[in-house]
Amino acid sequence: MTAMIKKTSWRPLPDFLTIKESKIEGLGVFATRDLPEGFDLGISHIFDERFPDGYIRLPLGGFVNHHEIPNCNAVLAEEDQQMGKLRHIRIQAQVPISKGEEITIKYIINQLEDPNWEFEYEVSQ
Repeated sequence: MTAMIKKTSWRPLPDFLTIKESKIEGLGVFATRDLPEGFDLGISHIFDERFPDGYIRLPLGGFVNHHEIPNCNAVLAEEDQQMGKLRHIRIQAQVPISKGEEITIKYIINQLEDPNWEFEYEVSQ
């Protein structure tokens, strides 16, 4: 007997983002249309102590590359409009982003071993 998959509107990334080969490192996240300054690209990480690193990394968080002069910020938040109380990191455009441009943030690699990594992650923006 085969399992039936429920029809859903869920997508790993919103339609204004895609993943493709990056000139920075491996794969990256790219804008599929122009995005204005301040635009909220979505949630990259959800904190959950039940997981080994204390968080769940979503597709946005798994493919956004580091850049010393980033076009986005990582913002630590305690609530989400739709889901309520939820400690997470959101990615927001700090400048206008053009269609085809790679989404980048400034982050400190391997800081996850530090229990205060999320504050350093946010402050490094």
